[in-house]
Amino acid sequence: MSGGVDSSVAAAILKNQGHEIIGFTMQLWNQRRRLGPDGEPQPSRCCSLDDVYDARRVAEDMGFPFYVLNMEDEFERAVVRPFVEDYLAGRTPIPCVSCNTKLKFARLVTVAEQVGAERVATGHYARVEYNEHAGRYTLLKGRDPSKDQSYFLFEMTQKQLARAVFPLGDMTKSEVREVARSLGLETAEKPESQEICFVPDGNYAQFVEDYARYEMETSDEEKRALAPGEIANTEGEVIGGHRGLHRYTVGQRRGIGIASPDPLYVVKIDVPRNRLVVGRREELLDRSLVASGVNWIAIAPPEESVRASVRVRYRSAESPATITPLGAGRVRVEFDERQPAITPGQATVFYDGDAVVGGGWIESKE
Repeated sequence: MSGGVDSSVAAAILKNQGHEIIGFTMQLWNQRRRLGPDGEPQPSRCCSLDDVYDARRVAEDMGFPFYVLNMEDEFERAVVRPFVEDYLAGRTPIPCVSCNTKLKFARLVTVAEQVGAERVATGHYARVEYNEHAGRYTLLKGRDPSKDQSYFLFEMTQKQLARAVFPLGDMTKSEVREVARSLGLETAEKPESQEICFVPDGNYAQFVEDYARYEMETSDEEKRALAPGEIANTEGEVIGGHRGLHRYTVGQRRGIGIASPDPLYVVKIDVPRNRLVVGRREELLDRSLVASGVNWIAIAPPEESVRASVRVRYRSAESPATITPLGAGRVRVEFDERQPAITPGQATVFYDGDAVVGGGWIESKE
């Protein structure tokens, strides 16, 4: 229970269906570790003490037990530190995916077993079905395309899917809020959280700088990623300077600081040379990528190429592609049409209609 309207309504639905439920909130990040200029914690709409209070109130009002799990050390080790390391390596991470699979479901499935619970339910907009023909659990998109969160769940294992329940999978956000209002839940009008919970002000670059300098030992290469360097075009001509590679992502247009008759976009982040490569929009287009850490859901790991509709960012459109196994959890994805802003560090997720075939982490574009 995050303390938001989605998990509150998910709990209410299960309670009204007659299930015996137990509420858990994960304490993931101490907001006082990053203070604002006034010395107070940065305001956050996720994982704050107010969220814990809201989740507890919902549990009290509905009459079921509620516990807070302190998972700050695990969260820092599995999510925060890799987030910073990715930015310093020129990648653009998605911490919510790791949080879902390495903490929410991995840890909570274990907790469920310890307390004798059969399933783990969350407020995600996704669905799970068992495919008898394939003998596998399948992860499906949520019915509301504007809220579907299956992209963030592509790493879930068969064991986790077997225990997962998504009560909101067939609902729209407006329907969820209407249920919350009808039940008188205090979270009915609570705004959605858009930012990453441990970067409540949205200033990722400053967070990466602070954490790298004060919370971890950095290599010489990582230190270079924080330092100013050159901006070059795709022909190798130096045309300006950047303020640190961690401030940029492939496909970015705003904030480059180069005057040009044509719009310029970040095409490549060259960490070894501490160089930002920029170009025109057409230079962002690529035909293929290599992904690692691939997890197959709808099918067993294939030995031959398979066809799927592939997404390279959460909000990007799916595009037909051929996926070829390379061994060791790696694949090459070749698109029928060139794709914009293929970004190392982002997730690429494979779909067959509403079903998640699998997904992995973009290692490089080709």
